[in-house]
Amino acid sequence: MLGRMTSIPPSSPPTAEPWLKVSASPGFIGWLQAQQVSLAFTTYQAGKLFLLGRNQENSLSLVERTFNRCMGLWCNGQTLWMSSVYQVWRFENALAPGESYQGYDRLYVPRIAYTTGDLDIHDIAVDHQDRLVFVNTRFSCLGTFSPTASFAPLWKPAHISSLAPEDRCHLNGLAMAQGVPRYVTCASQSDVVEGWRAQRTDGGCVIEVTSGQIVVAGLSMPHSPRLYGDRLWLLNSGTGEFGWVNLQQGRFVPMTFCPGYLRGLAFVGDTAVIGLSRPRYNKTFSGLALDDRLVQKGMDSQCGLIIVDLHSGNIVESLSIEGDVRELYDVIVIPGAVRPTAFGLKSDEIQRLLTIGESDDL
Repeated sequence: MLGRMTSIPPSSPPTAEPWLKVSASPGFIGWLQAQQVSLAFTTYQAGKLFLLGRNQENSLSLVERTFNRCMGLWCNGQTLWMSSVYQVWRFENALAPGESYQGYDRLYVPRIAYTTGDLDIHDIAVDHQDRLVFVNTRFSCLGTFSPTASFAPLWKPAHISSLAPEDRCHLNGLAMAQGVPRYVTCASQSDVVEGWRAQRTDGGCVIEVTSGQIVVAGLSMPHSPRLYGDRLWLLNSGTGEFGWVNLQQGRFVPMTFCPGYLRGLAFVGDTAVIGLSRPRYNKTFSGLALDDRLVQKGMDSQCGLIIVDLHSGNIVESLSIEGDVRELYDVIVIPGAVRPTAFGLKSDEIQRLLTIGESDDL
């Protein structure tokens, strides 16, 4: 059963149907309140950043901003990072504790944009040196910013013989431990241009960054590895399974089948927040085990977010998205936020907001 619904109307014509409808399960807003968090998620297919919170009248608050092919997200509450088609954006919250802006308690303003070119950046994270580390999927490596180039390489898998803009293995996911890259996910161990496409059903793997060792193989399009608690969690997207990796036995342990192509994973308390996408039925994404599982269960694929209990594996809450958005990439938790918003680049709001930062004595 779905609970409250919110719709985002199009800018024109005014009589048209809303381009997006979002429906929450009855307990979803209560879950946000109990956990004292808001969420942000991206869709590169529609080029949107969404910020999801709650209004005072106990309804959903959903803000969208346009950024072409936005994907990876990272947030510590004050700073929010996001990758887009050829830039990586750093947003800063412009509100002090207790301040509000038109009823919002977080206002993320894009302050810095690093121009990288189209590196097809997927997962991103800030390391212990306060440096952004990103998955450079096009060049099959981990990278960071360079003041004089598109990127500076930090690490590449042993199976990649040289850096080339060929998306050889579809390196996509990054798990951090104590501010250091610890694990990555790849769709294959291919070393030829887009070789992963032929191995999408069972060529996926997880690699330990420090040793370069494969810790689990035989996966199908794995995404979003995350260390939480005492486990390495990930999404086996090609099978629609959320689970964890038994590092001692070198195997993936499925916990929950989810009705969609999985990307985006975050954790709050004893729950996981997972992004669902409708599969693209083309030569790359057709023929995955997910298709057969959906047919066997008599289910259609869905787009949205689900909340999974980490003890039982049950889906306890959900957010359904219908309309022009069919695919999500990343989802993050914004701790302590009730109703967040952000400035985009299409309105003049960003011109009128003027703030003064701390400075040295003149």
